[in-house]
Amino acid sequence: MITARRGRIDKVLLLAVVLISLLGIVFIYSATWDREAGGGLDALVLKQILWVTAGFVFLFIAANADYLKIMDFAYVIYALNLAALVFLLLFGGERYGARRWIDMGPVSLQPSEFVKITVILALAAFLGGRREKIATLGTYAGAIILIMPAVALIFLQPDLGTALVFIPVLFAMLFLCGGRVKYIFLSVAAGLAGLPFFWSLLKDYQKNRLMVFINPNLDPLGAGYTIIQSKIAIGSGGIFGKGWLNGTQSYLKFLPERHTDFIFSVIGEEWGFIGAAALIGLYALLIARGIRIIAVADDIYGKAVAAGVVTLISFQVFVNISMTIGLMPVVGLPLPAISYGGSNTVATLIGAGFLLAIGRKADR
Repeated sequence: MITARRGRIDKVLLLAVVLISLLGIVFIYSATWDREAGGGLDALVLKQILWVTAGFVFLFIAANADYLKIMDFAYVIYALNLAALVFLLLFGGERYGARRWIDMGPVSLQPSEFVKITVILALAAFLGGRREKIATLGTYAGAIILIMPAVALIFLQPDLGTALVFIPVLFAMLFLCGGRVKYIFLSVAAGLAGLPFFWSLLKDYQKNRLMVFINPNLDPLGAGYTIIQSKIAIGSGGIFGKGWLNGTQSYLKFLPERHTDFIFSVIGEEWGFIGAAALIGLYALLIARGIRIIAVADDIYGKAVAAGVVTLISFQVFVNISMTIGLMPVVGLPLPAISYGGSNTVATLIGAGFLLAIGRKADR
């Protein structure tokens, strides 16, 4: 499935991915830095360096792969990922009240991060196989049925944030590949009508997160604590920030999850508005190049995969940053290639690799 590509690689997209990944290591170092311990490299930083290195190996493989041949195995890859999710629910260790990780000695894998990519591949294979019927209700219903096992298994972990990711990914892939907008609107309307039912399915801590989103002061030392500390961190950074390694919210450990879901708060405190805007600019550059690849993709499979990857990255960036500044409830979505986490980092870089492969094929 590896084949030589004569097209030019999108150097701008690749540069954006490299810079974001390297900045992620820098920010994780700052978020985990302990002045009292002498300021050496934390084990988490070393692990992230390892994951980024592995991620770029997979990026290179994906960028040089014939994704059209991968489509022949997309359902099998998706099924294997679903099997991992079932295994996780049955035998996975529980952390923080959820079963999301498979422990493999010194490392842990999070199958739900990889299923984000395998769902995109499976959807692309499905849409490509029905290219002549893509605007029909049958195709729309089939696409929903295809992703439902992944959504249900992830929701049961429970992981509401990741389960929600598939909704915009599905809609974007359908729309950009020729699906009818009216079916999307009908789905949104049905979802809104079903909110009371979905509310009843949520765990108590998930309901508390939604309530404190409206008013964090309802539980300032509990469910609302993290978002309050996050806004303090970002607000105290001002325009230019306090300087690298000088963030008090992170150093004094007032901010929980500062190296994972709330790493943007550390960036805002230490690098200020300028630094945060620069990072957002890098993401915007990556997304813009991804949109260009969607536009020039010369087959429906490439267009579908590119649409899914770009939407996946865009949605996670939007939700994570909005979450840290109090514009959205806390749902536990990481900042792609910035937040600590091997599975998310590798999955994001694999997605970027597919974007590069699609762009190279279209450029031939």
